[in-house]
Amino acid sequence: MEYPVGKVAGLAGITVRTLHHYDEIGLLSPSGRSPAGYRSYSESDVDRLQRVLYYRELGFALDEIATLVDDPGTDALAHLKRQHELLVERIRRLERMVASVEHAMEARTMGHALTPEEKLEVFGGFTEPEGYAEQVAANWGGTPEWQRGQAVVSSMSKQDWIDAEALRQSWVDRLLAVVDSGAAATGPAAMDLAEEHRAMLGRFMGECSHERQAQVAELYVTDPVQLGFLVREPDQRPGLAEFIRDAVRANAAR
Repeated sequence: MEYPVGKVAGLAGITVRTLHHYDEIGLLSPSGRSPAGYRSYSESDVDRLQRVLYYRELGFALDEIATLVDDPGTDALAHLKRQHELLVERIRRLERMVASVEHAMEARTMGHALTPEEKLEVFGGFTEPEGYAEQVAANWGGTPEWQRGQAVVSSMSKQDWIDAEALRQSWVDRLLAVVDSGAAATGPAAMDLAEEHRAMLGRFMGECSHERQAQVAELYVTDPVQLGFLVREPDQRPGLAEFIRDAVRANAAR
């Protein structure tokens, strides 16, 4: 049985132009021609096309496909094993991309319970840097604390944000008083503030271990933007991030 090029293209789900291209490069040349000179494909041609499309779907290049379907001595299993490895890696890469997009979507919900006008009212002139929420989500999105925090944030009202901001500012005022007094970061006053800090984190995380708190406190030292979420720039002073970190470590040891 012979099949015209349009029929073969329809059966295979490809374009006639693709079949013409396969003919031009010698990958799949029809066995015959119609009386009018049009390409005509035999059943063996269609079988070959099926194999070509199978390998193409697996991601093989056309020159590799030609080798596989032309040379019976070719180690097809070795090629398939190699392609299997490539496909598995592609799946892993796509899974990472999906996770990254999901984290970015979650990040977009951070603080979105407030309108821009309400944010200005609650936080004054403080705004997070562009893209920072997405970066934090990429770093922390897989943690249980992040998931719990997203649930808390999405349910917070404007008054909840006002209360949280008042609590933060009260904590900062008392922190600065301790620092200005010359007390050590390892002293009881500083450690008590560190424990309050852990409780504040826990309001959003659901639970904040000393270990997780220490990781956050380390970010205050290495990432000035992160410190800005806790202590606004006008209240910051040299060595403050290290003071908080050391107090957190001392409290954990206590």
